[in-house]
Amino acid sequence: MPEHRPEIRIRSEPVNANVAGNNYDKYASTNPIEQRMMRGFFDALDHMLDGLNPSTVVEVGAGEGRVTARLVERFPDATVIGLDLLDDDLAGNWADLGLPMFFGDATRLPFADDSIDLVVGLEVMEHIPNPELALREIKRVCGNAVVLSVPREPIWRAGNMARGRYLRDLGNTPGHVNHWSTRTFERFVSTEFDVGALRRPLPWTMVRATP
Repeated sequence: MPEHRPEIRIRSEPVNANVAGNNYDKYASTNPIEQRMMRGFFDALDHMLDGLNPSTVVEVGAGEGRVTARLVERFPDATVIGLDLLDDDLAGNWADLGLPMFFGDATRLPFADDSIDLVVGLEVMEHIPNPELALREIKRVCGNAVVLSVPREPIWRAGNMARGRYLRDLGNTPGHVNHWSTRTFERFVSTEFDVGALRRPLPWTMVRATP
């Protein structure tokens, strides 16, 4: 019998490019310090995903698709897709990985209400000029759980400056327009969700929450 996967209906809407980022792929870094940091990050993510059995998963702000690929491996029976703004380079990365990816805007998600069991948004909210709108959109489509992470200030900037990056901007990564501490990010997410778990892999804050 053919394999049955839940259908995710995609609404076709114009993409509003209101999210700015940079081209540095930290997930693929060969720097030993960054690799250690990323191991801590993925350990925290694995902890956040424990106990979940979603049939539909969407990663908002999927970037190069490396996390989306991990989600496909973690939930092989689920329909997993990634979503990000229109970008030819990203489209090439997604094609190379063979991932189901779509172009879309975090503040106007092209999904029906309560249609996604698990929404993942890692390292994306700091790039969005109107994060409150994005959080409300994630809540609108989220049927069960959300996992979100952001850089933890000022540790993130200090780390950049220690590596000689973005010194003119006092360590602020290009495209980061929002800055949260662990406490303020938990408070921010709590405006729309009930936060059930919190992890702090250096130098990030990661939460799992339910609508």
